[in-house]
Amino acid sequence: MAPNWRTSSYTETQNCVEVADNDLTVVMVRDTKARGRGMIEIHRATWVAFVEHTVSSSRPRRATRTRHG
Repeated sequence: MAPNWRTSSYTETQNCVEVADNDLTVVMVRDTKARGRGMIEIHRATWVAFVEHTVSSSRPRRATRTRHG
């Protein structure tokens, strides 16, 4: 299957990575400025865990109060 490369919709410049996630088993990632230098393949489950962690880490955290006494 030929990779379907895309960048994030949040990308405003070419200083980013491209992702091909149209394969059911792996996700491919490459540098937009160095496409010819290769890419990495990541197991889909690992990619999903990475994206979920990134999304949850970027959300503002609620302040928690601690009670004393």
